[in-house]
Amino acid sequence: MKPRPLAFIAIVALVAAACGSSSGTQGPKAVKIGVDLPLSGGELPNGDPTIKGVELAIDQNPVAGYTVTINKQDDAVNGIHNPNQGATNIQTLIGDSSVFAVVGPFNSNVAQAEIPKSNSAGLIQCSPANTNPGLTKGTTGADLRKSNPTKIAYVRVATTDDIQGQAGADIAYTVAGAKSAYVVDDTETYGKGLADVFATEFAKLGGTVVGHDGVGANQQSDFTALLTAAKAKNPAFVYFGGVTATGGGLLRKQMVDVGMGSIPFGGGDGISDGSAATASSFLNVAGPQGDVNSYMTVAAIHDIPNAAKFASDYKAKYGTEPGAYSASGYACAQIYLQALAKVGSDREAVRNYVTTTANVFPTVLGNVSFDANGDTTQHIISYYKYDDATKDWKYFEQKDFTSGVTTTAAP
Repeated sequence: MKPRPLAFIAIVALVAAACGSSSGTQGPKAVKIGVDLPLSGGELPNGDPTIKGVELAIDQNPVAGYTVTINKQDDAVNGIHNPNQGATNIQTLIGDSSVFAVVGPFNSNVAQAEIPKSNSAGLIQCSPANTNPGLTKGTTGADLRKSNPTKIAYVRVATTDDIQGQAGADIAYTVAGAKSAYVVDDTETYGKGLADVFATEFAKLGGTVVGHDGVGANQQSDFTALLTAAKAKNPAFVYFGGVTATGGGLLRKQMVDVGMGSIPFGGGDGISDGSAATASSFLNVAGPQGDVNSYMTVAAIHDIPNAAKFASDYKAKYGTEPGAYSASGYACAQIYLQALAKVGSDREAVRNYVTTTANVFPTVLGNVSFDANGDTTQHIISYYKYDDATKDWKYFEQKDFTSGVTTTAAP
């Protein structure tokens, strides 16, 4: 048989390719969900369980016509979340045209650096854990999105600290029975904001704040002098606004060293980072004596609609229990995948769909919707206390600060 000319073969290949395209036989479109979380050093106990929640959501919720993967960015520098790194990361994600939405960040001061950039670019972010009210509310929130003031490009499934601070005060005054408290914060966006609300709400309940100190990064390696002075004021409770990596665990450990170990201690979700066996977690750093009588809150619902299934699925995939914000990371990804199925991967279409206040998203957290500022309409805080039997945080109740309903854990 006479060989065909190369030109003829090329023409046949082009026709075949064209026919394949027009008949719809081309593969699914490859798109990405960007993720920016602290994923190294002392912050790993926060970021790792959260990104695993995102991964699990993508595995379990395929969208016809799309292959969804992750563009992963770590905003920790030397083991601590870093706003400058976050700003660099969000710019990287903006520059990746296949990224149609972003999960993260975890820390509020990182969000403060990222929101102006994502707002300007119109790339939607969903934070599983940011709680500082100023990221979305009032003049501060408006200033962060001044590039596109009417186009919200940041939402969150975590409740804000004007509510979480109330919960911390409720634990101190009602649960622990303390009528006086000493407050310490790490001077960061999240920590100071949370501590300020705690102090205000504790006073409203009838308690007395005997002192409130802010401790910057250069002082977070030794709290001994601060605690010695505080001990003389005889507080019945100590509250910390900040995260483990900015001194939370060390503060509690050094309370024991100066003879304050028997005083109940509380903090927000910044110290919710694993059991005592988890390296660099609050409970690990605080030590066995510091763990006792320690409380913390999580700015999210604990009694999710199908908690047993989520925990079972997570453990089957990763061999460990979910973290405090694994379900929240899953929920952010779920919302994006629903938007992808509904409106496609165009960034503006996704942003608009997610932020439309009338839209309600069925998620692992229950039905989620966002208000005009991008805040979740769920206002539930979960309460935890250290449990010596498991050497871990143990949930004991959750409170809905909209309805006022308190749900107590089953015995």
